[in-house]
Amino acid sequence: MPHTAATSALSSPKTAPTPARALLLAAGRGERMRPLTDHLPKPLLAVHGKPLLQWQVEALAAGGFGEVVANTAWLGEKIEQHFGSALRYSHEGQDFGFALETAGGISRALPLLADVFWVAAGDVYAPDFVFGADAVRRFQASSMLAHLWLVPNPEHNPRGDFGLDGATGLALNLPPSPAQPDTARWTYSTIGLYRNALFFPPWTDIPPGNPQGRKAALAPLLRAAMDHGRVSAELYTGHWTDVGTPHRLEQLNAGLPLSTQPRPT
Repeated sequence: MPHTAATSALSSPKTAPTPARALLLAAGRGERMRPLTDHLPKPLLAVHGKPLLQWQVEALAAGGFGEVVANTAWLGEKIEQHFGSALRYSHEGQDFGFALETAGGISRALPLLADVFWVAAGDVYAPDFVFGADAVRRFQASSMLAHLWLVPNPEHNPRGDFGLDGATGLALNLPPSPAQPDTARWTYSTIGLYRNALFFPPWTDIPPGNPQGRKAALAPLLRAAMDHGRVSAELYTGHWTDVGTPHRLEQLNAGLPLSTQPRPT
């Protein structure tokens, strides 16, 4: 995995970390993928002959992270039928009848996770990404609440999500502004390392385990933590696609390139 000056926010490891786990986000309805997702959950759509979610599961296993949780809602039983006991499950659809959004889903799954855990979207194709033990050790030795991998802005998200201070490695809460060039912000790849403290007060008032099934987005938590210098980031320049539409899925399986926004050299 490429490293840049952005990794400087993560200090050198001093002690061995506790084992990390992973949460794969697989609860979404996939409205933009209809009709493909009318009878099949989006994470089971095939890219190069393999379900999207399976690429992530195999990459995590290759990095030594075999304890993986998937949160589910829409057609979640089909995900469990496919993966069986290879995964653990947080069945939001069965428990509440709907998906809890990203932060709500993570909070719901907290009892199944460790102090430090990976989060990755089940509908992102990133075959070059390495879920590395070194990254976990650096993160655990830091004071960060989250460490994000950012990517060049794809065509469907030209304004990006977050800024990045290359000198400190801190992710920046930069709102879009006519005075701020688009190239100042990058897109969150949906792959990151998290500390469970981010899902406790003062960052959220959702009780651990989210017993009431509250919906909540992740971005507000991240932006609040960024404003306190508690989120680091680095750039990932390997193959990455948010498989959000049938057209993008078709392009991927045909081996066609997907556009990203140009950046100054």
